[in-house]
Amino acid sequence: MKFDNILVVCVGNICRSPTAEAMLKARYPSRVVHSAGVGALVDKPVDGKAAALLEKAGLPYQDHKARQLTSELAQQADLILVMEPGHVGAVTEIAPFARGKTFLLGKWLQDTSIPDPYRQSEEAFEHVFQLMDKACKSWERVLGK
Repeated sequence: MKFDNILVVCVGNICRSPTAEAMLKARYPSRVVHSAGVGALVDKPVDGKAAALLEKAGLPYQDHKARQLTSELAQQADLILVMEPGHVGAVTEIAPFARGKTFLLGKWLQDTSIPDPYRQSEEAFEHVFQLMDKACKSWERVLGK
């Protein structure tokens, strides 16, 4: 299976999913990588603390506007990556057909969940950023280099 369209999903679509989206876009420039939230803060930009880390890492995020996950977005995706086990249920509630292509971003790190850093300290954002970086890298076994 070739995963040409990758959708990254979290809750608000302002911290975790846009960060992982930027990381995966940098790693796989020939693929379509986008993000959405199951309870999106629609049209909001990336959270300031997440933006600072993306900036420091030289990852593009400036054009991001939070958007709600829809059945259509899930339909277009070949692979849907979520942050926590509960997100799998939230995705399949919106798009029941998507169950077979929805996985934890941390799947290859012993099914590690990526905690939500929203409204937490810079250290919490830094920890989540490092965890997501490892998780994105761990997908190379499936997605290639």
